[in-house]
Amino acid sequence: MDGTKRDEIRVGLKVKVVQKQDQSTGRLTLGVVQDILTNSATHPHGIKVRLETGTVGRVKEIIRE
Repeated sequence: MDGTKRDEIRVGLKVKVVQKQDQSTGRLTLGVVQDILTNSATHPHGIKVRLETGTVGRVKEIIRE
């Protein structure tokens, strides 16, 4: 799952996001979704979320356990 569809992302889901300052390097941050910030159904660069740590980024990968 690549995180470009809003209906695939739920609060409490474990995801990897790219933060704005890490877009050039592609460095991913692992965390749990606290809020979904993107209102549209899809976004080509990933749905923007806030993690439980307060980190904001675009979902690049959904972790399935």
